[in-house]
Amino acid sequence: MANEVLDSLLQEYERKKMKSELGLEKRKNNLYKSLPELQRIEEELTSYSIQSAKDILLNSSNNLNNINLKIQELKNRKKQVLLDNNIPESYLRPLYECNVCHDTGYITLENNRTQMCNCLKQKLLNISYNKSNMSNLEKENFSTFNENKFSNEVNLAKYKQNISPRTNILNIKNKCIEFVDNFNNPDYKNLLFTGNTGLGKTFMTNCIAKEILNKGYSVLYQTAPVLLETLIDNKFNKYNNSEQDLFYKSILDVDLLIIDDLGTEFINTMKLSELFTILNARLLNLNSKCTKTIISTNLSMNDILRKYEERICSRIGGYYDIYYFFGEDIRFK
Repeated sequence: MANEVLDSLLQEYERKKMKSELGLEKRKNNLYKSLPELQRIEEELTSYSIQSAKDILLNSSNNLNNINLKIQELKNRKKQVLLDNNIPESYLRPLYECNVCHDTGYITLENNRTQMCNCLKQKLLNISYNKSNMSNLEKENFSTFNENKFSNEVNLAKYKQNISPRTNILNIKNKCIEFVDNFNNPDYKNLLFTGNTGLGKTFMTNCIAKEILNKGYSVLYQTAPVLLETLIDNKFNKYNNSEQDLFYKSILDVDLLIIDDLGTEFINTMKLSELFTILNARLLNLNSKCTKTIISTNLSMNDILRKYEERICSRIGGYYDIYYFFGEDIRFK
């Protein structure tokens, strides 16, 4: 199943790549009609570049310096022609959806090995695991955040806090932006959001997810019950396929793992062990890169301490910044 999904995505990538390159040829042809000098420059550049490559292969340096000087002159002239006609240089480049892999789905590393691009990884994650979990990112993001939905009243007796819900959510928002800005810094901790339902935990998580995706990182978003059940099912190869470790590898490798609704899962020894392994392995950066985790829960910290074993609580207490959401249910506003 996973191979079929990948094959289908690669076909989609090939179509996108071809569309981008055909679009470039169309733009060039239209431009050459109005600016024939530009076409002449491009043709000369191609000719000199071919000659330069031949001289390098033949170890002939007699004319190489002159050729390189001519190439640079032509590039400068091309740049000036575009500038004089208010045409950006990017107009003569393919408009790829992903500028990292150029819509191929893979990037070439320094040692000539290929590696799947994050854009393709994310599409696979969305199809296989995220499904509808991140369907609201266009509606729920920092640009649509509205602090006026939160009360500006300080109610120490009700909330046991000496600041208003609005001040609190603004503080949390600022910390979330700081988390995004320093996402690849291993010194910045993971996040745990705690508080009752309807107080903005999922909204804030979606805000972060959208920004992280915009930066080109991968995100896996799953509820704790589904996450742990799927891990157990795959561990015992319930679905009887050869790709049983794919989900587990994705959880460990993904740049940002979001575990929603922690505490709603049915707990047993095996699930506790799997949860600890996930949290601990991601903290150890086993894939030689910085991986971050966000946990969202309706449980209080005291509830977490009572429900989960000490080693899980120690990981959360030591490696997560904990933010408490309080106020009135904003879903009714």
